[in-house]
Amino acid sequence: MNAATGSEAPLPGHPAPAAVPDPGDGVDVPRPALVRYALGSAGMGVYVTVPGLLLLYFLTDTLGVTPWLAGLALVVPKAVDIVLHPFVGSLSDRERARRGTRLRLLTAGCALAPAFVALFAVPGPVADRPWAAALWVAGWFVVANALFAAYQVPYLATPTDMEIGYHGRTRVLSFRMVVLTVGILVGGALAPLLAGEGDSVGRYVVMALVLGAFTVVFQYVGIGGVRDLLPAQGPTGKTADRHGPALAQVRDVLRRNRPFRVLVSCYLLVSTTTHLVLAGLPYYARHELDRPGFTTVLMAAFVAPALLTTPLWFRLSRSWGKQRCLLLCQGFFAAGALGLTAGKAAGLVVPVLCTLVLGVCFAGLQLFPFSMVPDTVRAADGDETGRTGAYTGVWTATEATGAAAGPYLYSAALALGGYAAARAGEEVTQSGGAHTAILLGFTLLPALLMAAALAVQSRYRLDARFTAPR
Repeated sequence: MNAATGSEAPLPGHPAPAAVPDPGDGVDVPRPALVRYALGSAGMGVYVTVPGLLLLYFLTDTLGVTPWLAGLALVVPKAVDIVLHPFVGSLSDRERARRGTRLRLLTAGCALAPAFVALFAVPGPVADRPWAAALWVAGWFVVANALFAAYQVPYLATPTDMEIGYHGRTRVLSFRMVVLTVGILVGGALAPLLAGEGDSVGRYVVMALVLGAFTVVFQYVGIGGVRDLLPAQGPTGKTADRHGPALAQVRDVLRRNRPFRVLVSCYLLVSTTTHLVLAGLPYYARHELDRPGFTTVLMAAFVAPALLTTPLWFRLSRSWGKQRCLLLCQGFFAAGALGLTAGKAAGLVVPVLCTLVLGVCFAGLQLFPFSMVPDTVRAADGDETGRTGAYTGVWTATEATGAAAGPYLYSAALALGGYAAARAGEEVTQSGGAHTAILLGFTLLPALLMAAALAVQSRYRLDARFTAPR
């Protein structure tokens, strides 16, 4: 992209796409509509956070499910997402082509709240049997994930559907990131407080009811924002000749678009790492810091910095580019994770400071990859905006896979260390091996994963052409 004009740069070896009007930085996008659009992320932030933060702990320390089975109960539903999200993306493109809008899918996704409540509302006879409890949670997790995909995929297609440029897409998504952070904070701070120390299923149900109501209200606000930013224009016809099996479209977009392929590979590792950290927070607070209630503090330290640093990351990216900023976030995240190995031996200040470092980096790890996806779509040969949903479906499937892989890897570490599951109200003394697994699974493992993400991301070359002076 020409930095001065905001025009798109074609991929090497492909013809340049037809020129289109480009408002560049998107400064003429109506701010009220942009704010309403961003507010939809508040509800998404709750759902992204709460299952990742508490569901594994709910299974092992309230329902008495062994770590290996609890891990399966979380990873199998997410495996369904690998197929589900691309299918929703394809369906979203069909809706856009035929109706000029993706709003029907967005509205269907607002049924997420009841499924979210059912996820934790395990009936007594089922809760008494760990296998049955794991099946209940896994079944409702599939339903909730399907409804979440119905909202998330068309919602995230909006910045690509808009006629804005390289920095404009970052601007739109920086608004989203700030509001997403509020949703993550609400979910991450309130969920542990409302659920208590996992002493009853009833406490979790109350938590889900409160946060489910919060979610659905902001989902509807977000729909209004999408409607204002992208008024229905009638059938577009852009995808009329591109429909096919969803998995075939996945193969096609990954094969045709190398920058997108690299970005997806990197974000799989990033998503795995951040969701592993979320899953490990309650265990680290309880068993390594000896402060079960400290989960809320660490969660706030992990998320709150994004409220301040997201605008700063946006400004820095205007001079440095998104790629350099993303690599910086990945490097410091790995260093911060290693710093957490000090545990309670260094007092509480060091873990909190290291978590703040992770939080500053987390803001960039969410902002930059999401704003680079539209860059890869817009820079592809031909008019790829007719398949925005296909790209977004692949992207959200990647995020969902990481959301499953992170807790599963942590549960595997717990199982290898001999972590003993417990039912609500039971006190269990963990072995030395379990404590080692809790600590290294929360610190060394995410550091290694993020280092791998940095290595993959360093192969991304598209940003250099966007930011090069012409």
